[in-house]
Amino acid sequence: MNFIKNNLANAITLGNLFSGCVGAVHLVTGDYQTTAVCIILSLILDFFDGFVARALKSNSNLGVQLDSLADMVSFGVIPGLAMFKMLEPFGSEISGFHLPFEISYLGFLITLFSCLRLAIFNLDEEQKYYFKGLNTPSNTILIFGLYYAFRHEEIYVHLVNNSILMLILTVLSSWLLISPIKMIAMKFKSMKLQDNYPKIALLIGAIVILILFKTVGIPLVIIYYILISLIFQKQLK
Repeated sequence: MNFIKNNLANAITLGNLFSGCVGAVHLVTGDYQTTAVCIILSLILDFFDGFVARALKSNSNLGVQLDSLADMVSFGVIPGLAMFKMLEPFGSEISGFHLPFEISYLGFLITLFSCLRLAIFNLDEEQKYYFKGLNTPSNTILIFGLYYAFRHEEIYVHLVNNSILMLILTVLSSWLLISPIKMIAMKFKSMKLQDNYPKIALLIGAIVILILFKTVGIPLVIIYYILISLIFQKQLK
């Protein structure tokens, strides 16, 4: 019984990793819809592994390391692959200039900076009730959400079909991951209403955006998340 109690959270984390691996394979083969399902499953499992660990009081250093390794695939490799797929049609050309390499490989900057962000997070003891920089799940929703909306609804065409704008997005996404900007985390220090205005504003705004824009609104939710975090910077501590 103790074995199950001590390892249930780790098993959920490994489920997140497995889902991320499956999602990455399907993204490579062009099955973006299955990848979307895998990302949703990974998000759910990533939430519940920490919840279960706290509920069972089975937190451990092993669990912390496993969580980051699983997130590296689900929320590091997958967004890098999504950007790779969006940059792939450009080959080695940027606005008429030919480079000696395929620019699609630059999409993996997102993967590299996701790895750096996860390592920094593990060493930073300040981020208990807020995130410093854009967390990797949110960045995955931003990048893959853009790819999904483009493929599924043929929206954001002018953005995705512009190599310069896509490279700017790649660099911006990579920087946001390790930026010093404080971001709202859905972790509650207290249940006082005034202490949770940023979370309430985020939740209500995200729901409204998704109701109004549906699939197209998925990346817009993350943009709203970044903006609302900037507005409430002084209250995040």
